[in-house]
Amino acid sequence: MDADLDTLLADLQRRMDGAMETLKREFSGLRTGRANPALLDPVKVEAYGTLMPLNQVATVAVPESRMLTVQVWDRGMVNATVAAIRDCGLGLNPQPDGQIIRVPLPLLTEERRNELARAAGKYAEGARVAVRGVRRDGMETIKGFEKKHQIGEDQGRDWADRVQKLTDATIKKIDELLVEKEKDIRQV
Repeated sequence: MDADLDTLLADLQRRMDGAMETLKREFSGLRTGRANPALLDPVKVEAYGTLMPLNQVATVAVPESRMLTVQVWDRGMVNATVAAIRDCGLGLNPQPDGQIIRVPLPLLTEERRNELARAAGKYAEGARVAVRGVRRDGMETIKGFEKKHQIGEDQGRDWADRVQKLTDATIKKIDELLVEKEKDIRQV
């Protein structure tokens, strides 16, 4: 069977897009001062003997721009949910009120903005590393095709150029996402 560039590029594109989606999810968890339910996505609650994502034990809402509310479904889970939000490392101070937990978002200090910008940079670098790993896999696949004489050297170079262009375009998108997130962090 002959090697197929379109299939290879589609697979590499899918994997690079996965790295971008992961980056977007990580960015959504960085608090920029505006309330966003995704802010609490990384929170895991000790529930029924296991760690569960917050969205599996409660509903998160945004009643106003600087406040989140967490409606816990099981009254017995309120204290565990409060502890999980407090200990998640986002600097939040949840306030229980029956089965509803109010989570006010404090103003960001300059120091906290710098920490968030550094964290965004780390997330972006992780995505770049993942994309370069996908590129490396693609290049190894091309070399394998050349060794098996499924494609020639010239075709291999052409394919490698296409893989490199795909990689460069994806890394450019990552850099643009980072610039946008840093701007979001700075302007609140």
